[in-house]
Amino acid sequence: MMSSSLATVSYIGATILFILSLGGLSNPESSRRGNLYGMIGMTLAVLATVFGPRVSAAGLPWIIAAMLVGGSVGLYAARKVQMTQMPELVALMHSLVGLAACLVGFANYIDPMAALNLSSAEKAIHEIETYLGILIGAVTLSGSLVAFGKLSGKIGGKPVLLPGRHFLNLAGLLLVIVFGYQFLHAESVNAGMTALTVMTVIALLFGIHMVMAIGGADMPVVVSMLNSYSGWAAAATGFMLNNDLLIVTGALVGSSGAILSYIMCRAMNRNFFSVIAGGFGGGAPAKKSGDVAQPAGEVAPVSATETAELLRESKSVIIVPGYGMAVAQAQHTVNEITQLLREKGVNVRFGIHPVAGRMPGHMNVLLAEAKVPYDIVMEMDEINADFPDTDVAIVIGANDIVNPAAQEEPGSPIAGMPVLEVWKAKTSIVMKRSMASGYAGVDNPLFYKDNNRMLFGDAKKMLEEVLAALRG
Repeated sequence: MMSSSLATVSYIGATILFILSLGGLSNPESSRRGNLYGMIGMTLAVLATVFGPRVSAAGLPWIIAAMLVGGSVGLYAARKVQMTQMPELVALMHSLVGLAACLVGFANYIDPMAALNLSSAEKAIHEIETYLGILIGAVTLSGSLVAFGKLSGKIGGKPVLLPGRHFLNLAGLLLVIVFGYQFLHAESVNAGMTALTVMTVIALLFGIHMVMAIGGADMPVVVSMLNSYSGWAAAATGFMLNNDLLIVTGALVGSSGAILSYIMCRAMNRNFFSVIAGGFGGGAPAKKSGDVAQPAGEVAPVSATETAELLRESKSVIIVPGYGMAVAQAQHTVNEITQLLREKGVNVRFGIHPVAGRMPGHMNVLLAEAKVPYDIVMEMDEINADFPDTDVAIVIGANDIVNPAAQEEPGSPIAGMPVLEVWKAKTSIVMKRSMASGYAGVDNPLFYKDNNRMLFGDAKKMLEEVLAALRG
């Protein structure tokens, strides 16, 4: 078994590796190294915990057995889950963190040794840590499961807005405070367990209600928000167990998730509280507002052969990927077209909106998987000014992030949201299966602009035809 001092040193080393991991993940070129640091740090942390002084020899076989089961499930998921399923997998993993926080909290409360030799003040602090840990864990658990359902299509993206929902949330918060008081002043374990159980049920219902009220357009923010919640749940668990590494790691995840949520909200011109209030992204076009002019005109369809001809004659091309590219698994074909055009001297770049796809960085991961060079993958702020000098802008399965209504229609639900200005290119080509609105449920005037062409069909099939025409 490992000595206490060696375990502490291992924890410090793991913390440093986690910080280096976050630093590496901030840039696509260093993301592999960041992942490696994270894996090494987690391995070190697990070994230091399992073989540390706080684990008895009698419990070691059970822990190793649990690790084998969990590791097998993780390995199976890593091999079987498609890249398009990554957002819902992330949400599901967040739910497991919440479940772990709840289970550890309840186990810690009924453990007679947990509060042994503590003064009354220390015991109160310990019970507050337990209560908050279970509260955050329960909200994370149920909210993440609902997010998983929405992202996987098992639950509709339309927000469910109950009458007086804000008053329901306020009533739930007041009940949590009341039962928290009862929990802290419980005269027996049974009385405390009753208060803890009722609070857990309220927190689970709150998590469900909160995420159900959030529309599909805000789901990227929800993913990063739940990531933050899972971090704070882990930190609360660390306080319960008096584990410094878990506290630091949870704080890192919680704070980074909160910062990412802020970045996502700013990219959508939304504030965090309006996202929590819900309602944006109803999954159907908004037709009722008298302040919003409905798109008018005729769309101009284009064939794959004509698209290839436009690309062949261009000098500058910007590709804007969206969730449709992920669904069609078209990223590899996109990379082949990119390589072919670059060999012909065409300046090809990618424009990535911060909320493209179903989770932060979704498009970057797909393009990296297809081995698209990092240096031609640009963020929205880096590339938006270049559209007027671009010959062809191709939009692959994106909708809301290229909607000019955000700038041209003050009454639009997405008014003020920063978007990729593809309509300013000499020619824009939008690849979609149909004329359906995007995840935000807002019609897109881009489809009717004079310089826009619509390439209808499955993205992968159409791009393969474009590639064949380019080669021919």
